[in-house]
This record gives sequence, C-alpha cells and structure tokens, in this order.
Amino acid sequence: MRTLDDQEKAVVRTLVRDPRMSDHAISEKTGVPAKTLSRKRRRLEEEGVLSYHTMINMMESGSGHFTTRHLYIIKFRLGVTKKQIVDEIKIEPNIKSVFTELIFESHIAELDGHIALLMLIEGRDDSDVVESMQAKIIPSLRKNHGADSIEEIQTLRVLAPIRIMRNYIPMVNMHEGVMKETWPEDAIFVG
Repeated sequence: MRTLDDQEKAVVRTLVRDPRMSDHAISEKTGVPAKTLSRKRRRLEEEGVLSYHTMINMMESGSGHFTTRHLYIIKFRLGVTKKQIVDEIKIEPNIKSVFTELIFESHIAELDGHIALLMLIEGRDDSDVVESMQAKIIPSLRKNHGADSIEEIQTLRVLAPIRIMRNYIPMVNMHEGVMKETWPEDAIFVG
C-alpha cells in the first residue's frame, strides 16, 4: 500500500481538479516547491499511482456521435481463466481498431465463481449496439475462447453517468472539462 504524504495529496487534489495544470501553476497553488513537486509527480507516475486520461464524450451531451450505451455482462463457462482472457486480449487483432470504436470501457470480473467481462458498448441506437455485439464482439470472444465459452449474457441500458473515477460528478462539479473551482478541496478523495 502506498500512503501519500501531505504534499503529494495537495498535488494530486490539484491535478484531480484540473489535470492540464502545469507544475509551476500547481506549485503556486499548493505551496509545494516546483522542484519537489516535479520529483514527487514523476515518482507517482512511475509507481503507477498517478496516470492521466482524456475522455471524449461521444454521447449526445458531447459530440453526439452515439446516442446510447449498454452494459454487457458476459459470463464465461467454468474453466475459462482470467489469464486466458488477458492473454487473448493482448493478441486480439481488433483490439486496436474495431473494438476501440465500440467499447467505451471494459473490465474483467468474477460472477458466481466464473470469470466475466463487463463492457460498456456505445452505439447510434439500441439496435446498433445489439448488432455490434452479435456481429463483432461475440464472434471474436468465441473465436478466442471457444464456441461454447460463453455461458450467459446480461445487458442493461445505461442512461447517464453520475460519478466517474471517484471524484467527478459531471452534473454537479464539472464545467468545461474541469472541476469547478467552487468544489471544496476536502470533497476531493485522494486516499
């Protein structure tokens, strides 16, 4: 377990608020000397504690490219292991192309003692999502893990995000891609 010191917490809270902020600006805001800040930030990045993402909102509230999102829970038969799933993902040719467009987010999970995949799939409409799953994703999973590898599939339509990555509540504390300045520091969780 990695415990953040007070300076690291101040730096991380500032980055959670606005990840585009420069080290100089963070130093001014937090009082952490710039050289110390740069060293701590680099160490947090190297240790995998801190990473950065750009989220492109393809839904109606963003670019409007997609209008629906479904959560799929794909439960594999007993005997399909997490290692198998990970190994197949690493060599899947569509991982860099087709699936980038279709899959907003995915996770390996455990469901009733079985390995499962959780996938958030985006599409132009409900039938587009179903078609993508049936014509592209399911055949790929069966090719990689066996024709009888999928035991059960559950799905539900996702309406709107409430909380993202612990600290971001788009309808409450976000404005123009960053956290509102009025959001209190003590409401930003960094561990």
